[in-house]
Amino acid sequence: MTEVLFYHLERRSLEDVLPGLLEKCLERGWRAVVQATSGERCAALDTHLWSYREDSFLPHGASGDEMAADHPICLTTGTDNPNKANIRFLVEMAVADNIEPYDRVVHVFDGSDDVAVAQAREQWKAGRTAGHAMTYWQQDERGRWQKRG
Repeated sequence: MTEVLFYHLERRSLEDVLPGLLEKCLERGWRAVVQATSGERCAALDTHLWSYREDSFLPHGASGDEMAADHPICLTTGTDNPNKANIRFLVEMAVADNIEPYDRVVHVFDGSDDVAVAQAREQWKAGRTAGHAMTYWQQDERGRWQKRG
């Protein structure tokens, strides 16, 4: 079964959190695909992942790139898996059509957006019903992740 994680953003933005999560993936030798719902968001993430820190960057590409299969991190707006990733990040309320090919699926959602919270609850219920291992992470008052479920 796929492990499904939910990261509830309350004190930090997606741009603050996503690079750290992707760095952990690379440290573990995992390949990741990040699915957003808009090309604009993918383009913004593309730029951000190259420049989020002065001393580092995250090697990545986008679905449709000539070398997409070679990138350890790939950005997409579709349900494709261009780099044969074993972990899928769903941001901006993106929904995967099939999570079975992945070891892990990570929902990152904005806690100040009622629609995103409602969608996350529905995804939680669906994952629990399907028998997936579910974990919920919420930010504490300092912005650190605390496991809640």
